[in-house]
Amino acid sequence: MQKRLNFVIVFLILLAEFSYSQISVCSWNLKDLGQSKSESELNLIADIIKNYDVIAIQEVVSGSEGPQAVARLHDILNRKGSKWEYSVSNSTSGSSYKSERYAFIWKPSKLTLIGKTWLEEKYNNEIDREPFYATFQSENKRFTLVNFHAITKAKQPETEIKYFKYLPDEYPNLNLIFCGDFNLPQSHTVFNPLKVSGYHPILKNQKTSLRQKCLNDDCLASEYDNIFYNSNKITLVNTGVIHFYKKIITFENARLISDHIPLFFHFKIN
Repeated sequence: MQKRLNFVIVFLILLAEFSYSQISVCSWNLKDLGQSKSESELNLIADIIKNYDVIAIQEVVSGSEGPQAVARLHDILNRKGSKWEYSVSNSTSGSSYKSERYAFIWKPSKLTLIGKTWLEEKYNNEIDREPFYATFQSENKRFTLVNFHAITKAKQPETEIKYFKYLPDEYPNLNLIFCGDFNLPQSHTVFNPLKVSGYHPILKNQKTSLRQKCLNDDCLASEYDNIFYNSNKITLVNTGVIHFYKKIITFENARLISDHIPLFFHFKIN
């Protein structure tokens, strides 16, 4: 009896340590956040993302309505059982495509923001919506999320994503995790330099953008969203996507929330 009790105690301790050392990221293009989204829609978004440690949001509108919408979402999350903090970027500086903002929302009980968040400075002329960075610490280990929304496929996003291969060398002391809407599938050759240097996509052959209308049960259009992590520094635990549109009364109403589905990444830092 005592041996069994000891085994249970050890198992629970190990389970708690394993769970605590895991980090979960959710990345979501929220389609003109600030230009749209009712209170009920923000509440639904909060219910979808509330169980993750940090949320990377793309497509926050550049006007003052964007940060206000993030603040409203943050307030709703704070009323759902956990405390959250957030950071919204300045407007991106690219001149040849529409300017936007990014946002991070995270649980300070799980993650500590190290320093300040920042927009990429060196390649802000080459990348229209330059990435937004945040370095977090979990226990004594750190990682840096690189939040990104590429120009549309028609404008050839590979012409700006090609600069990502330089970023690991630009930030040699950071454990970079690239996340967001790349408007390209991970199989595109522009990602090969990252893959050669040890970066793996969390999703393969997984569509993440919504069609205008479902074709029977096929509601997804393209493999646009992903997360790339350094496999030499990070161990993947679990990953997937959330088909939130299946929980909405109509597909048209789902598209008011977003024309992309969220993706998630559970990992441990080596």
